[in-house]
Amino acid sequence: MTYLAKPRLHHPSLTENKVGYTRRDYEGKISTLCAGCGHDSISAAIIQACWELDIEPHRVAKLSGIGCSSKTPDYFLGASHGFNTVHGRMPSVLTGANLANRELLYLGVSGDGDSASIGLGQFAHAMRRGVNMVYIVENNGVYGLTKGQFSATADQGSKSKKGVVNSDNPLDLVALALQLGASYVARGFSGDKAQLVPLIKGAIAHGGAAFIDIVSPCVAFNNHAGSTKSYDYVREHNEAVSRIDFISARDEITTSYAPGEVVEVVQHDGSSLRFRKLREDYDPTDRYAALSYMNAHQARGEVVTGLLYLDPLATDLHVALNTSETPLNRLDASSLCPGAQALDKVNQSLR
Repeated sequence: MTYLAKPRLHHPSLTENKVGYTRRDYEGKISTLCAGCGHDSISAAIIQACWELDIEPHRVAKLSGIGCSSKTPDYFLGASHGFNTVHGRMPSVLTGANLANRELLYLGVSGDGDSASIGLGQFAHAMRRGVNMVYIVENNGVYGLTKGQFSATADQGSKSKKGVVNSDNPLDLVALALQLGASYVARGFSGDKAQLVPLIKGAIAHGGAAFIDIVSPCVAFNNHAGSTKSYDYVREHNEAVSRIDFISARDEITTSYAPGEVVEVVQHDGSSLRFRKLREDYDPTDRYAALSYMNAHQARGEVVTGLLYLDPLATDLHVALNTSETPLNRLDASSLCPGAQALDKVNQSLR
């Protein structure tokens, strides 16, 4: 349970990073997600990335919306600032916090339902405004908290656990991020930690809007023929006294493959996902070439993973708005109310 904190006692032999923290110091509470959920692997990758970058936990602000994915910030960086917003509204709350205090590192965690449905407009404006943040979408194609309905990223033709066929075209958040102006765009797989950790580290170090779409299979609602993003769901209940959902224990699906290669990741139901890792000579600095490359391989049924686009000269919203370098909570009264003479000068400039 999340109210059960992990023991504070650390083994004395644990390795410390340059700022004196062990990897355990970047962990959070005990996860309540289903055993084998890809979201927990993403949390582990975030923990590893922050530890390797020597980030002090109190310098991170983590925000989320609503959904299985939005629960995960409770499971990592327990000593960081955190805020769980309402459904789909994480980007605007994060934008406000970022404008108030630019000295924190902002990590927004969302899901395909939280960002691609009710929060789509919020996602779009955060990307186009260049908010300095790491925006991670844990993408499983279903609404896990409400029993597995299709989300907006579910593939057309895929089947729900009840056998319903999805007739809608899917939204591709990576393509949208590229078109909307995100300056760091990547896609990963929760089961490929060797690739995912560097992608997160690069996003944290980036000085603009960084977006990572992470395919994270749902262990509860994808174990049925025709599914493309999830695993088997087993349901047992006693109709006489109660209705019980039972999630069977599953081994986490992991993979490892070289740049330029394609790998088929077999799901528990026998279906498979085809991942193609970008070649080492791939040029990520051409936004439109990245979009074309991704679409070409998508037509072959392949999910391209890796750093798709990077703008090395990216700027953020603070540069566009020419905001104060001092956080608002540290500005004194004389700075916030400079007096009538300063006001007259502003008024004269607008005449």
